[in-house]
Amino acid sequence: MNIKKQHRISLKDIAVELGVSIATVSRALRDSPEIGKEMQIKVKELARKLNYRPNPFAQSLRKEAPKIIGVVVPNLVTHYYAAVLDGIEDEARRAGYSVLSANSHENFEDERQAIDTFMRMHVEGIIACLAQTTTDYSHFQEISDIGVPLVFFGRTCLTDRFSSVTANGDEAAQMATQHLIDTGSRRIAFIGGPNHLDMVRRRKHGYLEALRENRLDIDRDLVVCDKIDYEVALHAVEKLLDRDNRPDAILAFNDIITFAAFTAIKNKGLRIPEDVALIGFTDDVHAAYVTPQMSAIEDQSHEMGVTACQLLLKSINGDTKVYKEIVPQQLVIRETSAKNKAK
Repeated sequence: MNIKKQHRISLKDIAVELGVSIATVSRALRDSPEIGKEMQIKVKELARKLNYRPNPFAQSLRKEAPKIIGVVVPNLVTHYYAAVLDGIEDEARRAGYSVLSANSHENFEDERQAIDTFMRMHVEGIIACLAQTTTDYSHFQEISDIGVPLVFFGRTCLTDRFSSVTANGDEAAQMATQHLIDTGSRRIAFIGGPNHLDMVRRRKHGYLEALRENRLDIDRDLVVCDKIDYEVALHAVEKLLDRDNRPDAILAFNDIITFAAFTAIKNKGLRIPEDVALIGFTDDVHAAYVTPQMSAIEDQSHEMGVTACQLLLKSINGDTKVYKEIVPQQLVIRETSAKNKAK
């Protein structure tokens, strides 16, 4: 490790050298029972070697500081992200942590600034879901380089460096598409979000696999992947429904797109599911309270939040393994999808 003489050795320097988090180094120096004896010895030996001297002023501040986890979500007002956050908060509270949340508003710059804010606040770890406009991951690479614990959920990146919690979107989309086929639909559209998002790719893959397995033609015009936005999705579905060979079913990527599709079908005076069947990736809170009731692929979003927080706490406590956990989704059949039952 090449450190200039005038540079005051910090916890970060020790953490980078050992490939662990700053929180792990701090706890090891304090003989915390959360850190194994072997790691405590490694940290203390390196601290002596580098002539580390704690900053008494910073220590006095930290004694009074709560243990805080930062969470960045793309859209805090949707039920899915609110439920994930609820799961994170429940698990964090059990472990003695507080949670600060930030809304990226599906915007890369807001996401980057939220991460920067959390870093300046010296949170003990971060849980994040990518904004739909994020294609530059350098702000997350920096976190990896300095060893700050971070876990992704839902939409992920740098999965070789960070643990993640995702759903089985490919399997769920294939199951939902198969249900639409089994109940009489043949021209099934997929309305998704930006193609660079891994979540979109997984769900689209499952949809296409179902079409292939049933030897149905894949009409690329029925695959619409654009911005995750209600108005954008509404106009896209209305445009599809204006075609002479319109789709007779729609698989929608998330709750925003699902209810945009629902509204578009109604706006065109078409019946659900007799004219156009519909299944969406959405939550049970809204799906069960529309008419007709929505067939839905439902996330176990609270469980996803709990799992993400559990993985983060493992990382904070010194576990350097990269985990890839899957929380399965549930296909709930209601009234909007079964054509042959509606006749």
